[in-house]
Amino acid sequence: MPAADVVVVGGGVIGLSTAYHLARKQAGRIVLLEKGPVGDGSSSRAAGITCGLLYSSTGVAARLIGAQIFRQLSEELEGYTYHNEHGCLNTYAPAQWKRFQQLMPMYDRLDVPYEILEADEIRSRWPALSPAEDTLGVLDPNGGYSEPPEYVAALSRRIRELGVDIREGEKVVDFQLDGNRVRGVRTESEVFEAGAVVCAVHAWASKLMQRLNRKIPVKYFVHQRYLTAPISQRLDWPPVNAHSHDAYFRPASGNRILVGTSDESREEYRVESLDFNMSELCTPTKVRDDAARRLMTLVPALKNCVWESEHVGLLGFSMDQEPIVGPVDALPGLFVGASFHSGGFSYNPVAGLLLAECVVDGQTCIDISEFSPNRFHDADVEAHLANTLHQRDVEDRRH
Repeated sequence: MPAADVVVVGGGVIGLSTAYHLARKQAGRIVLLEKGPVGDGSSSRAAGITCGLLYSSTGVAARLIGAQIFRQLSEELEGYTYHNEHGCLNTYAPAQWKRFQQLMPMYDRLDVPYEILEADEIRSRWPALSPAEDTLGVLDPNGGYSEPPEYVAALSRRIRELGVDIREGEKVVDFQLDGNRVRGVRTESEVFEAGAVVCAVHAWASKLMQRLNRKIPVKYFVHQRYLTAPISQRLDWPPVNAHSHDAYFRPASGNRILVGTSDESREEYRVESLDFNMSELCTPTKVRDDAARRLMTLVPALKNCVWESEHVGLLGFSMDQEPIVGPVDALPGLFVGASFHSGGFSYNPVAGLLLAECVVDGQTCIDISEFSPNRFHDADVEAHLANTLHQRDVEDRRH
């Protein structure tokens, strides 16, 4: 029966980042358990775009720290680069702009850097982009993008160097309890005792938490991104959250273009088993083609592109669409990091830091009470989970 000071369940970017920060804090023996290969879930299917212009003060404060950590990791991790050369651009149609303007006083109060760009300024700065005359853009200079496979590989190497014991192919099936205190986990092959357990799994977090008779109000939605074959045009522009076109895109390695989009009419996806794998997901080609048609006016380089690959994953949205991060009061020894809407990759450096601070320090560098797992009432959780939602019901707080 292996013993550890901390067991991290889940080898996606949230779990890897948590293990990294725990190791940096010298939290003792750290074991990370992943049911498949590290990064095999949504992390390997992520777009990797980072933007800090969010919808809550907690989210904004967290992403500011996250952007700083991304830059630090770009210096520390061999084989990883945080592409912050142009920042991250967000584009809005006039009706969307009115809603976005309501967030600006919060950004100003929190001293968040941003730059408002009219359509002609966007075209002048990045000639390959062709926004409509009534488009308005907001540039986040701290934003950028990463190549997820590069990041996962580099971070995994680093946490192994820091002494973290990564166990791949170890599916956690239950928790070990002493009364109501979580004392470890059980995999299909053995029991791991621990002083603290961090549940950092994504799509099957709800199923795993049910083993503790605890439900979290998270809904999952199919999301897809596509990669073009290499194109001849030099891709010298930022990642773009094109709210104006209901999609996003960015340059990708090998002079490719990555495009992501959602089908707003699609119902939530219910994960029914701990054996679930993202490879089970599929989406119609029409979703890609519709997104490409919408985007061609903004990024003409897509007009003659050849599509090379498709990656389908899941987004997780909580009942109030904020992440779930921190200790579970009713189950001492258990910490949860889940439901990062469409921004799990963008959140991961700071989410890992916050979880490590909860475990080691008992307090965090910013107030994360808005992220607390304890903020939901059982009756509200039951009602939310019983209701079937569509993508359109949660798309208003993406990033």
